Amino acid sequence: MSAITGVGAYAPRFRISAEAFQDAWGQFQAAGVNEKAVAAADEDSLTMAYEAAGRALEAADVDAATVDWLAFASSRPPLAEEDLTARLGAMLEVDESATRHVFSGSTRAGTRALWAGMDALASDATTGLIVAADAPQGDPDDGVDHAAGAGAAAFVLESGASEAHRSNGDGRAEIVDRAEYAVPYPGTRFRNAGEDETQGLGVTQYDRAAFTETIGGAVSGLETEPEPDAAAIQSPDGKLPYRAAGAAGVGTDEIQAAATVHDLGDLGAASVPVSLASALADGYDSVLAVSHGSGAGADALVVESDGEVPVNNALEGDDSLSYAEYLRQRGVVTSGPPSGGGAYVSVPSWRRSIPQRYNLAAGRCPECGALSFPPEGACADCGALAEYEPVQLPGDGTIEAVTTISQGGAPPEFAEQQARSGDYAAAIVALEDEDGSETASIAAMGTDAAPEDFAVGDRIETTIRRIYTQEGVTRYGFKVRPAE
Repeated sequence: MSAITGVGAYAPRFRISAEAFQDAWGQFQAAGVNEKAVAAADEDSLTMAYEAAGRALEAADVDAATVDWLAFASSRPPLAEEDLTARLGAMLEVDESATRHVFSGSTRAGTRALWAGMDALASDATTGLIVAADAPQGDPDDGVDHAAGAGAAAFVLESGASEAHRSNGDGRAEIVDRAEYAVPYPGTRFRNAGEDETQGLGVTQYDRAAFTETIGGAVSGLETEPEPDAAAIQSPDGKLPYRAAGAAGVGTDEIQAAATVHDLGDLGAASVPVSLASALADGYDSVLAVSHGSGAGADALVVESDGEVPVNNALEGDDSLSYAEYLRQRGVVTSGPPSGGGAYVSVPSWRRSIPQRYNLAAGRCPECGALSFPPEGACADCGALAEYEPVQLPGDGTIEAVTTISQGGAPPEFAEQQARSGDYAAAIVALEDEDGSETASIAAMGTDAAPEDFAVGDRIETTIRRIYTQEGVTRYGFKVRPAE
């Protein structure tokens, strides 16, 4: 029997309150949302997926190389056409031969991915990693945008994991029942080809009917009559899921128990997965998870656990934005990257450096033992030209030198990020090998903190973020942040 053996969730540190929208527009059109998470200028659904997936793998104590089924779900991926599981898999070091699937086109995509993962593990897959990440976006004066948050959740699924997890004291969760329902309700929520903003016709009764009918239809299709401790219901805002309580056969207390919309906003395809991750983190043994996607359709999943499922969530945020700062982070009020200039790196050249940029692949000199990053050329310590021994740096280190990049100081390829995020830290960091005996000095950009939070001697850790975009291709790579 396959089971969920590890869970991870992530939300950006930035938050904007309902009051900030009220001050800017004179109204706030996302009922029940107190504040929402906002993706930073160097974040998108792919980098959030990386954050959540790494936490899920750590929680499950599973090596990414053993994953043989990988899924990525998002209603608004950073690219309309590209198999992003290739990049995500490389970031996490999933084996190149693993089966991969992308789910998109609906806020129902996250539960669709979980559903498919369970089917895959019931056949020939052994270890699945399902990741849902989203950052919806609407027109600035529209309720979709007022509610739109950002976040991600990931689940490790293992086949035949029950006995192993019982032996080490970990609980696991199983999807014990599931059903789906779909009926046409065009115009409830949609995003046309070539557009960034999600729209809706805003016909309240029509939208509500689509939401409650599909959710009720999916729940009524379950073979069992669930009596959940918590209900993770799709949350386009903080009010609509409660209106569907009767259709879902649950009370408002059960919805409140799993709700993340009030503090994170509408997470799109990640709405139900993040709420499910939150409910499992809080120790609820039985969770009803019901997604809704415009069109309209719904999935209903009954998740039951037999103990404390390993969960590694990072959903807290403490960096408040004004409305003007919110528009800057989104790039609404910036002019975009300058034309011409900057350091040009071709895509083939960038691809050759992916092992270093994603996985911190270094080399050890066989003559003197010094680390070299990247592992090429003569050893900087002894001058030897011998072939380096492969070493993967774990991503921990210390700041050796640091400066602040302000407006006008950023290289042209980073000018857009500086305009959106403001001043950022640039540092020389000493990254350590596994036992901390040797270090490699590396230049890196700071993220997830203000420049004044980086100082010589401080401990740092690496993560993956957007670097810049050239020729329409976004380059991702490691950045450093203060160590947790």
